[in-house]
Amino acid sequence: MSATLVVRHNVGDYAVWRKVYDELEPLRVQHGCTAHRVMRLPEDGNDLFLTHEFPTAEQAGSFAHDPALRAGMQAAGVEGAPRIEIFTDV
Repeated sequence: MSATLVVRHNVGDYAVWRKVYDELEPLRVQHGCTAHRVMRLPEDGNDLFLTHEFPTAEQAGSFAHDPALRAGMQAAGVEGAPRIEIFTDV
């Protein structure tokens, strides 16, 4: 069974956010992330939708609750509380 971690949030400045996001690649790898995708709304490039693929829901949850991820989001300028959900294949 595989899992997809979905994140929806707004950022203050996409370029600033992207730099921090890219620097967090080792953290994603550490938790077993096998693929990720970043999407932006055409009318608001600071409104983001992200997907991250993991082998298991446990790995996705471990990544979602890692304090380094929260610190990275704060450093990247995430505005408000992000919406984070984990979906599994059926």
